[in-house]
Amino acid sequence: MDRRKFLNIIGCGCCSYFLNSCAEVPITERKQFKLIPESKLNAQAAQLYEKIKNKEKLIKGTKQINDIKEIGKKMEYAISEYFYQNNIADPTTNFQWEYILIDNKKIKNAWCMPGGKIAVYTGMLEITKNTNGLAAVMGHEIAHAVAKHSVERASRSAVLQTGTQLIDIFTGGKLSQVNRTTGMDTVGLISQLGIMNPFNRKQESEADYLGLIFSSLSGYDIRETSKIWERMREANKGKEPPEFMSTHPSSQKRIENINNWLNEIILDYPPVKT
Repeated sequence: MDRRKFLNIIGCGCCSYFLNSCAEVPITERKQFKLIPESKLNAQAAQLYEKIKNKEKLIKGTKQINDIKEIGKKMEYAISEYFYQNNIADPTTNFQWEYILIDNKKIKNAWCMPGGKIAVYTGMLEITKNTNGLAAVMGHEIAHAVAKHSVERASRSAVLQTGTQLIDIFTGGKLSQVNRTTGMDTVGLISQLGIMNPFNRKQESEADYLGLIFSSLSGYDIRETSKIWERMREANKGKEPPEFMSTHPSSQKRIENINNWLNEIILDYPPVKT
């Protein structure tokens, strides 16, 4: 088989994948590419979550973890009820929600795995300060799961890896030669800076926006959100990598975006009636 015919076959195959794997993020309606099955990632996330629960020191039976669970339950209900009332397919239908608080004051972070597996570190509570702040952080993390960002990233990574391998084949291994000569993954770095980082920043901004919506739907005061990023910036003492090298928007950019969205979201997404 000659090179041109092979490329045509590969191209047609990729196009069919793209056509059959297009999806849309709820609410924002951004088109996204999902090739990896969500059920597969959810199952892997659940296994990893259990390992983390066994490895880390968890805080149980305190007001802190009870607050986290209460916020989570309100968001679970508000999100599902919003989609039901607006006749939109609920993206959380297959979620197995779970919440843990990890005792580690050095880590100022929280995350939500695919399928609704959520963790908050005690260090993050020093930033959130109050219930509205905690709801803002949890809303952001839950938004990543609702928008299927992990599925999207895994799908894009798989396509990028395959594409790089094909390019290397058809350039006679020149990409591999560049990597060996420079001693670094040049192609990977270019992809990271030029494709994945901007893409991840788009996801982060989308999670900021959706997180505000979910917090507002759940009855929390979303005006606290920008204050969180101000406190985070102070905690980091202004040390942030250049935005083009980061997977997250700068704190200042996030604050500006959030302040621009606040009034619109408060008006358009009032608390869901129980």
